[in-house]
Amino acid sequence: MKKWMLLGLLGIITQLVFAQVPLSNAAHISLLTSSPYEEEVFTVYGHAALRVHDPEQKMDYVFNYGIFDFSKPNFIYRFAKGETDYRLGVANYNDYVIEYQLRGSTITEQRLNLTPTERQRLWEALVENYRPENRIYRYNFFFDNCATRPAALIEKTVGQVDYHDPYPSQSFRTLINHCTRNHVWLTFGCDLALGSPTDRLATPHEMMFLPDYLREAFSKAEIIDQKGQRRPLVSETFVIEAADPDTPERDIGDLLSPIRLGWLLFAMTNIITVWGRFQRRAFKGFDIGLFGLAGLAGCVLFFLAFFSVHPCTWPNYSLLWLHPFHLLGVILFCINKAQRAAYCYHFINFVALMLLFAGWAFLPQQFNSAFIPLAASLWLRSARGIFRRKWTTE
Repeated sequence: MKKWMLLGLLGIITQLVFAQVPLSNAAHISLLTSSPYEEEVFTVYGHAALRVHDPEQKMDYVFNYGIFDFSKPNFIYRFAKGETDYRLGVANYNDYVIEYQLRGSTITEQRLNLTPTERQRLWEALVENYRPENRIYRYNFFFDNCATRPAALIEKTVGQVDYHDPYPSQSFRTLINHCTRNHVWLTFGCDLALGSPTDRLATPHEMMFLPDYLREAFSKAEIIDQKGQRRPLVSETFVIEAADPDTPERDIGDLLSPIRLGWLLFAMTNIITVWGRFQRRAFKGFDIGLFGLAGLAGCVLFFLAFFSVHPCTWPNYSLLWLHPFHLLGVILFCINKAQRAAYCYHFINFVALMLLFAGWAFLPQQFNSAFIPLAASLWLRSARGIFRRKWTTE
């Protein structure tokens, strides 16, 4: 089986790389958009690809700009830094459809209303993109992905496209949070990592980075030719229903959501603070753990904000409460002779968080509601550090 698959793949590559024969009059090119699949982080946004079908030449290929390799060295680091390389892949149409059907995704095929000349130009552009020196590109989630690439290629091929802006503008954060609405931890992570540029309103054209919006935009779009005449961008639409997917198991994250854990931590912090007040104990170990975790998380945010090339990670106002300087506080907590410096640290942190809470609604960035109890826990322990009369050891 592997041998035949390899031979088939080599046949596809050979035909694409050396394709010189024009498409026949029976050929057509379609946009394929797949509905989101909830079981994987990278599939909750949906997917888009281009199909080239020429029955006379027995060609039926799908050009997919969403190929990446988890096994590459330093993949997580490069992804966090914004240096992830994706590539254009080609698959047999039937294999592509079966894969997405089995995972539970409905595929919408929108056949493009192209002239023979436009169709040939688009085919040649795809073949050119698939050459080894061209198929790899630097991925960007918002501005250069599996959905924006086909749209840009089609626009370049046919000239002017009027999309009629089918959707009102929304912020990038609102758009992706809608996609991750069934995955609270993914939403929490995105809200934490992405800064204020994510709250900018996306233009209707920029919203097409999500396949669902791309499909809807194409359904209403018109091509304007050089004579000013208009025709629909899509001539026909077909829907390929998904197979019945397995019922997803209930994830523990559905119960231990960020907001529930946040308020549980805040309640625990209150209990420890009050108990420490009556017992005259500092509970220094709790502070070391709490501020240590906050400092490590702050290091991740600091890296994303100042070293990542992602366009929407700076400025990130979450650094006002979650920053690497909490690790400095941990060091001061561990040194008995540095208690005066620890007091100063608590005072600065207490004032900074008070100002943050006061200006929470006025900052140009939308915060996840789970941030409130987490930041409040840090504030409460700093308040205890300021107002207790003396330090005690456990």
